[in-house]
Amino acid sequence: MSRVYNFSAGPAVLPEEVLREAADEMLDYQGTGMSVMEMSHRSGAFESILNEAEQDLRDLMQIPENYKILFMQGGAHLQFAAIPMNLMKNRVADYIITGQWAKKAFKEAQIYGKANAIASSEDETFSYIPDCSDLPVSPDADYVYICENNTIYGTKFHTLPNTKGKILVSDVSSCFLSEPVDVTKYGLLYGGVQKNIGPAGMAIVIIREDLITEDTLPYTPTYMKYKIHADANSLYNTPNSYCIYMCGKVFKWLKKQGGLEVMKARNEEKAAVLYDFLDSSRLFKGTVRREDRSLMNVPFVTGDKELDAKFVKEAEHAGLVNLKGHRSVGGMRASIYNAMPLEGVKALVEFMKKFEEEN
Repeated sequence: MSRVYNFSAGPAVLPEEVLREAADEMLDYQGTGMSVMEMSHRSGAFESILNEAEQDLRDLMQIPENYKILFMQGGAHLQFAAIPMNLMKNRVADYIITGQWAKKAFKEAQIYGKANAIASSEDETFSYIPDCSDLPVSPDADYVYICENNTIYGTKFHTLPNTKGKILVSDVSSCFLSEPVDVTKYGLLYGGVQKNIGPAGMAIVIIREDLITEDTLPYTPTYMKYKIHADANSLYNTPNSYCIYMCGKVFKWLKKQGGLEVMKARNEEKAAVLYDFLDSSRLFKGTVRREDRSLMNVPFVTGDKELDAKFVKEAEHAGLVNLKGHRSVGGMRASIYNAMPLEGVKALVEFMKKFEEEN
């Protein structure tokens, strides 16, 4: 069977070139006579994989020296707890609620201290980003937290909030490496890698060194202390070694494509193809306020649940898979991450045109 166009929100499409390379090395990684899956995480071969992955990510994002990169298991959900455990020195934090993941992180933070929701777009099913230019930031807040790109709702912060001098913490899971980022604007940014970088099972945390201290909440499990991972170069325990290897391959692929400026231009081109069609369509419509649209996740509906279901089913037969929207929005959602080729988006739009004519 030939490969489909996979519009899944995560685990998501990976570059075919990367998958082929990994397949070629599955039984014998660079003359070691074994797979990376079988390799000791303390071996020289794996140490090189880890160090190269870190350096390539530094190069891609132009990460300054005073930021540490941590490869941690557990995905974003673990970070919902690790962040307050490590950063809530005053036991106060402010959260901007723009979707389900920010809401979950906010709920988790309430276990560890006083978490304040200082802005929200829940009143309109998270279909926009609230104005964050003058927020009621708490004077004693340890940080201000955002989810930068909302996978489910298809919104994106195109301007970072004014945190009034407080540390900005950002979940970038679904926009990670989709465009250039000024890392110095954040105290900490992190993301689960299964959307735009690699296989599921890991998060990458990029944290300013002065925020990594012994001073964590008293009951913080050892594994959740950033200092433990930073001091051990992400090798405190057996890491998700195969995932690190795959992410490293994707970093090299991104460098080969020309870096994040090139990816941003490509992603804008792909998104424009889909949004332009949605804006002119008689049957389909996007669900997000125009100025807050994501380049990565595009939700759309017909307005008729039965027609939506019919579309998803017929699209699958046409090799366009995982287009069913999240249950909280309904309809459809196309996730068009870095590895989704322009041809995939064009094929989707052609299918939508045909479906519109027939229905």
